[in-house]
Amino acid sequence: MRTYNGFQWELGKEVITDGKDNELCNNSWLHYYHHPLLAVLLNPIHANIDNSRLFEVKALGKHLDDKGLKGGCTKMTLVKEIELPEITLNQQIAFGILCSLAVYKESTYILWANDWLNNVDRSAARAYAAAYAAYAAAAADAYAAADAAYAAADAARYAARANAAADANIDLIKLAKKALKYK
Repeated sequence: MRTYNGFQWELGKEVITDGKDNELCNNSWLHYYHHPLLAVLLNPIHANIDNSRLFEVKALGKHLDDKGLKGGCTKMTLVKEIELPEITLNQQIAFGILCSLAVYKESTYILWANDWLNNVDRSAARAYAAAYAAYAAAAADAYAAADAAYAAADAARYAARANAAADANIDLIKLAKKALKYK
């Protein structure tokens, strides 16, 4: 029951921080996810904790949100341990693709993404071809969008990352639930 930086948690014991910083990634905040699916899907891009455990928490005090990726509060109590959702690699990839489709609209990429989601072509070669086509189509001022295409292409070989959603107002919980239908 230790967190990323080694803090020791105890079930039922309230922990209090000061919340003095305006950013979440420090010890001024107690971190949590807004849904168990997000805890599993976003762990790789946050703490990347192996053999992680999941707890229901009571989050009180001052709150800070990171665009739905994670939350922070200044008072937290672990209520009970809950079962980690089991998510397949394809569901992780689908989550990354669904997030990228919410922000990236290049037609070649959309065609590839829909073909992957519909199980028409899930090959790495096709994913990289789509990424290169999308990157070539992106103008110099659209590097962030092209990077989202590369991130989704990498998802064909690696577990998906949700950072494509970080700069948009996206319902990550809805996308995570939708990703569960992909096998």
